[in-house]
Amino acid sequence: MFIYNVTVSIDKTVHDEWLIWMREKHIPDVMNTGCFVESKMVKVLKEEDDGHTYSFQYTFKEMNDIENYQKNFAPKLQADVKQKYDGMFAAFRTLLEIIE
Repeated sequence: MFIYNVTVSIDKTVHDEWLIWMREKHIPDVMNTGCFVESKMVKVLKEEDDGHTYSFQYTFKEMNDIENYQKNFAPKLQADVKQKYDGMFAAFRTLLEIIE
């Protein structure tokens, strides 16, 4: 099993709206791709003056799942976020392997 981790820092001026949008729209859209078996949203406890940071963890079974997601779904989903919150967030993505 593997985790596709997306860490996002969001500007405090749009935080509340963005959080609702993530819960109600973006995360369900990601899960509806069928590429992932579970999702978690966790908040980084270190608060920053200009915003909040979250980690979104999407669990998948095989590398083919993430390759399918990145090729067929990620470009549109990432463009949707950028269109709605351009300049208000920073994100980076990592792939993790679950060992135990």
